[in-house]
Amino acid sequence: MDSSGFALHRDDVSEALTRGEEKIAALPGLQSRPVKAGTTLIRGGRGHDYVYRLQSGWAGRIRNLPDGRSQYILIFLPGDLFAVKSMFVSSHPDSVQVMADAVLEQIHYQELRQAFDQDGDVATRCIWQVIEEERRLHNWIVSLGRGTSEERLAFFLNETRTRLVRSGTIQPDAWSFELPMTQMQMGDYLGISTVHVNRTLKWLHEAGVATKRGRRVFIRDEKALAGLAYPLVDDHERAAAHLSLRT
Repeated sequence: MDSSGFALHRDDVSEALTRGEEKIAALPGLQSRPVKAGTTLIRGGRGHDYVYRLQSGWAGRIRNLPDGRSQYILIFLPGDLFAVKSMFVSSHPDSVQVMADAVLEQIHYQELRQAFDQDGDVATRCIWQVIEEERRLHNWIVSLGRGTSEERLAFFLNETRTRLVRSGTIQPDAWSFELPMTQMQMGDYLGISTVHVNRTLKWLHEAGVATKRGRRVFIRDEKALAGLAYPLVDDHERAAAHLSLRT
């Protein structure tokens, strides 16, 4: 990954971010392994000893409530470094579940923490990941608090495609992609019921904006999708999606 993959970074940390990425990838304890969809990688309320990078597949951070309700908090896509907090906390407050068959790189937190303490480039890369997750969370808080169901879904589809392009998972001119989430999981992310998810997907389809068929999304009118998402995206996502600012 070159520095263009890091959102809103200062020019004077570009080289450190790129070097940090390369140094983490070269750590001797980094191991790659396949993980099946449905696997709970991290259990909320428990300690965990590893930090991960997603090479392929999807994963999600989820909060399970005592009464059976749940909320997906963040979706991890290829290229994401996650569970960085394993270096600092004795217990993860939330779970991480694998949502589609994945290949993960993992490293023990002690080895990464040693590199973090000894190498400023590694520290910069890890800190940036926490900042990026904060940015995404801020966007999603605004979406949940102020967005309509149509805007939330458009934001989710628009951002997901942008991130998949950025990671090299799909080509820049691709307007369809795998979305391995059930309508129940989508509802647990969007903050709406399964029935409401179905209704919103139907509305997008009938409006000629986007269609979800099985595990695949087809974006049929990228400008309309971007327009629906526009009120909820930040400046970085507007630029990444080639949106023009509105007055």
